[in-house]
Amino acid sequence: MDKDQRRILQMLRKAGPLSRSALSAELEISGAALTRLSRDLLSLGLVEEVPGLEAQGRGRPAIPLRLAGHGGYAVGATAHKGFLDISLVDFTGATIATHHEAVAPIDPHRFAQKVRRITHDLVDRHGLLGWRMLGLGVAVPGPSLSPAGDRWSVVDVLPNWRDAPLRDILSAEMDWPLWIENDANAAAIAEFYLGGLLKDFGTIVVLLLGFGIGAGVIVDGRLVRGQYGVAGEVGCLFPGHLPRPSPLDLLATLRGDGCDLSSVADIDFDAADQMPTIESWLDRAAAQLEAVCNTAFAWLDPGAIVLAGTLPSAILQGLADRLHGADLVTTVHQRRPPIRISSLHGSPITFGAALLPIHALSADV
Repeated sequence: MDKDQRRILQMLRKAGPLSRSALSAELEISGAALTRLSRDLLSLGLVEEVPGLEAQGRGRPAIPLRLAGHGGYAVGATAHKGFLDISLVDFTGATIATHHEAVAPIDPHRFAQKVRRITHDLVDRHGLLGWRMLGLGVAVPGPSLSPAGDRWSVVDVLPNWRDAPLRDILSAEMDWPLWIENDANAAAIAEFYLGGLLKDFGTIVVLLLGFGIGAGVIVDGRLVRGQYGVAGEVGCLFPGHLPRPSPLDLLATLRGDGCDLSSVADIDFDAADQMPTIESWLDRAAAQLEAVCNTAFAWLDPGAIVLAGTLPSAILQGLADRLHGADLVTTVHQRRPPIRISSLHGSPITFGAALLPIHALSADV
């Protein structure tokens, strides 16, 4: 697929249905070339005409084009301590099915086998056998150990993942194109496409409070990986043996104050015994995040800095409220770091993993 075809797909993903003349004007492509390119995309099944939305005017009505949901399907999967998540999406990014399963710590071979079995069940159940499968995206908690992304420094609670040949292991089970990405980068992709940010912004930063803390960065629509594949590893600013603004740190703080919690899922802002500890932790965590937000804003000028992760939305909102009230940096027109919380329901990591094949096909990556 050539660059102009990708630009057409991304513009439709951003703006919704558009006529050929509108696409030609927006993308500065000649009408004849746009007609040829759109004809090719129609034949590939990636776009479709929208009958009933014809733009009226002189001559023949202009029938808008839009992305075709049946243009292809993709699967995203991720494993964390205690659970396995899988999502099946169509070419527009709409979720067709999800699978969430509590599992014991799982090695990459068993993970690949379970993903293959569950994915085949989902595809069969939803009548997608024989349709175009664009690929599998896998999100892992930890930074890449190489620019190629073949081996990863996965958190040690997942047995035998660290420095394992993940691409070989996963490819042996799934005969599909494969993308492997850091969980914060996957979350950034989900926020960009599903969180509505693509419509207004080309540059965003997503701060993922997950197993630890990491950042996913998108600049001009491109995911930033850095020279060695570890851009956004802001966790290194908060060494693990010290207090840090992460869900596991909050869990440890609550346990230290006598709250009997088994996992992050048990954290409850409305629980009387937890609230004072959570409020105190929010004060400290927000102060720690001030430097991260200030530097991200100064270096990248993002349209949005999104707080996302496994914490309840009330706690993420508490962090955002404190940051909004903090003495953060300003630039021209008194702009401050544009902090917001994720609006997605479900795991942005898994949704983002599923969108990796679609992003690779649509965006100018």
